[in-house]
Amino acid sequence: MANPPPSSHPEKSPIPPPSISPGGPKFPPPIFQQDQALLPSIRSPNAASPPSNGVKTGSPITHLSTPPGPPVFTSPVRPAAVPFRASPATPQPLAFSSGSSSIPLSSPPHFPNGAANLQHQVSDVREDSVPVVEAPNVLFSAHKVLKQKKQANVPSLGFGALVSPGGEISPGPQIIQRDPHRCQSCGAYANMYCSIVIGSGQWQCVICGNMNGSEGEYVAPSREGLRNFPELASPMVDYVQTGNKRPGFVPVSDSRSSAPIVLVIDECLDESHLQHLQSSLHAFVDSLPPTTRIGIILYGRTVSVYDFSEESVASADVLPGEKSPTQESLKALIYGTGIYLSPMHASLPVAHAIFSSLRPYKLNIPEASRDRCLGTAVEVALAIIQGPSAEISRGVIKRSGGNSRIIVCAGGPNTYGPGSVPHSFSHPNYPHMEKSALKWMENLGREAHRHNTVVDILCAGTCPVRVPVLQPLAKASGGVLVLHDDFGEAFGVNLQRASTRAAGSHGLLEIRCSDDILITQVVGPGEEAHVDTHETFKNDTSLYIQMLSVEETQSFLLSMETKGDIKSDFVFFQFAIQFSNVYQADISRVITVRLPTVNSVSAYLESVQDEVAAVIIAKRTLLRAQNYANAIDMRATIDERIKDIAVKFGSQVPKSKHYRFSKEISLLPELLFHLRRGPLLGSIVGHEDERSVLRNLFLNASFDLSLRMVAPRCLMHREGGTFEELPAYDLAMQSEAAVVLDHGTDVFIWLGAELAADEGRSAAVLAACRTLAEELTESRFPAPRILAFKVVLTENMRDCYVPEGSSQARYFVSRLIPAHRDPPYEQEARFPQLRSLTTEQRTKLKSSFIQFDDPSFCEWMRSLKTMPPEPS
Repeated sequence: MANPPPSSHPEKSPIPPPSISPGGPKFPPPIFQQDQALLPSIRSPNAASPPSNGVKTGSPITHLSTPPGPPVFTSPVRPAAVPFRASPATPQPLAFSSGSSSIPLSSPPHFPNGAANLQHQVSDVREDSVPVVEAPNVLFSAHKVLKQKKQANVPSLGFGALVSPGGEISPGPQIIQRDPHRCQSCGAYANMYCSIVIGSGQWQCVICGNMNGSEGEYVAPSREGLRNFPELASPMVDYVQTGNKRPGFVPVSDSRSSAPIVLVIDECLDESHLQHLQSSLHAFVDSLPPTTRIGIILYGRTVSVYDFSEESVASADVLPGEKSPTQESLKALIYGTGIYLSPMHASLPVAHAIFSSLRPYKLNIPEASRDRCLGTAVEVALAIIQGPSAEISRGVIKRSGGNSRIIVCAGGPNTYGPGSVPHSFSHPNYPHMEKSALKWMENLGREAHRHNTVVDILCAGTCPVRVPVLQPLAKASGGVLVLHDDFGEAFGVNLQRASTRAAGSHGLLEIRCSDDILITQVVGPGEEAHVDTHETFKNDTSLYIQMLSVEETQSFLLSMETKGDIKSDFVFFQFAIQFSNVYQADISRVITVRLPTVNSVSAYLESVQDEVAAVIIAKRTLLRAQNYANAIDMRATIDERIKDIAVKFGSQVPKSKHYRFSKEISLLPELLFHLRRGPLLGSIVGHEDERSVLRNLFLNASFDLSLRMVAPRCLMHREGGTFEELPAYDLAMQSEAAVVLDHGTDVFIWLGAELAADEGRSAAVLAACRTLAEELTESRFPAPRILAFKVVLTENMRDCYVPEGSSQARYFVSRLIPAHRDPPYEQEARFPQLRSLTTEQRTKLKSSFIQFDDPSFCEWMRSLKTMPPEPS
């Protein structure tokens, strides 16, 4: 081991709080995914000033009918007090200067400079001849908007969108290498729905109605000629600025070469855990591109920073872990002779030597009581990434392409040094120390984010890691915290996927809507951005969100309401995502969506996207389920929501108090039933740390992963190696069947007893199921566990057990709806595959199920005085 660098009285280096632009925020903070309840942030309506209490008056608040106990849909003064609000209450408007106003869409266009005589030359791209175009990366809960405010703002169903700023796009967007044309009033971008005066090139903004010039660029002999402009022909375009417009641009041949990865590894592991970790680390460095720069740091009571200058020796410089490193010690380290970040093509043998040299923890101390200075280690890793570049010549690259990444491999809690908590919960000062640790970790995460560094924390093993203390570090930096059973296969796959998932950095999301639409809530991996565009765009009422990172696996939920009755035939939404990609080019991705407005409730319901609506409802619900007691309350809220949707949008059964659920949204209640009993709200996951990790992952996750976490996907193996998608009912658990159940964070492969008894056939089926599971999840992050097991039935067919792990079997069964409790006619209506079974097979299947109190979907619906919807 090399000698540690000199240190003069090391002192704790405080991490400064995040900077805020002078003059304060532009508007109150929106409701983001953070656990604390914040006031919503919404677009500023062009209306008179609200009453002094900030809430507009409306019609009397209507309470839903509900038995005593469960929460009701109410409209409190503070909208964040419950996850829903009734339609009469208007969200609190933003405070803007009295001079700020925008032109409503219903007003006639204004043609400056005497251009009124050119109205007959206007090319209106909003004509009915233009087909409705699906915008990638934006999913709305409905493809139409109700004109009547009272109908549109029913909180139990709600309206909103899921936006994936960094989502992978195929085919790619139209690329434009010039500055965009933007509305001089509100800042919106020219798009395919704008009205164009083809004689002068003027265009009318769809957001505020202002007429703008194009410096003659949009002058065309006919409307067809305008289709040559990508922004007037596609709902999504990328404006790209590269080195010719930005000094200091350096082209990068590999997408990850300029964004280093630092591994921060727990050295307090027992031998069994360490062996798995070593295997995962060896495979990880072998998978990296040769130009990727890597750093390796170990932590326990001290922080060991490994030096790559020795080609065949694993040597490290050691810093104390009880305090934050001093500037003197960091300067001595960074300006010394050691090489702490090195490209893989030059350091692969050294990395392997370092991993092979790791030794298990030797002292006879329980895992939870071992000293781990995780916070100090991340501080040192951040300093290594920053390096000395800030103090040397201007010729260096000023910023790396994409986000740098710190990946923490943790086997236990942070119990030593800054940001730590005592070993024991019984410590008399534990609550105060935990509160201090939470704040310190959040500040460290924000410091990492300011330096474009994402911290992912991958935990494994059986030792509790104190998730509430570590979560703020990952969240504030734009990273994730993931729990694993061990450091084996799933951990190794997540190491590799964490290192490659970054799409960009310096992310900013601008959201502009028609004046009729209010954004009432934002949930996702971001925070309010203080962007002052008042001087450039006097009437800019957009919502700005600073993205903590720009990655494919993320999405933002936007909850929306209508400000009043809508008069126009269309409403417009524009999303502008600004970020720097991994090639160091500045991207402005503009997505514009037009939705028609309707008076017919039936037409609206037909346009509802059940799966998108269910994910939006689930994210809004999970935001309130901060602990197990909240989760129980939220189950009751789901019940109230179903009853309210049936009353508001369904019909009453003649001579009955029951309501019939609308057939247009027949899939929605089943999806919410899965949510109610699944791991996010149900009692499947028993440990609060696991629930917290799942909850935070879900609130930030993309639509695809979110949907699977709400409602699992069930696929049955068929002869010939094909698979049939079935409802996620326990009726799929037939003795000769093989079932793949994908619920996002885990994929189960279940083999029936008779199939499992045939070793040759079951091996082939199992291989096919594994291949399918890997294909379904090949790009998913976190990588799910793929668990395979078989069920062995005793003679009386009542007791089943799983040799490979009964807890997994219970989890598998609990993710399937217990449809065996329903009468045969309902079973066949929802699971028609049963009709192919003989009477003997049906009897055998029925006798195989264990009896318990969990209701079926149909039983649950009837308990809410609602008829189950007819299967679609």
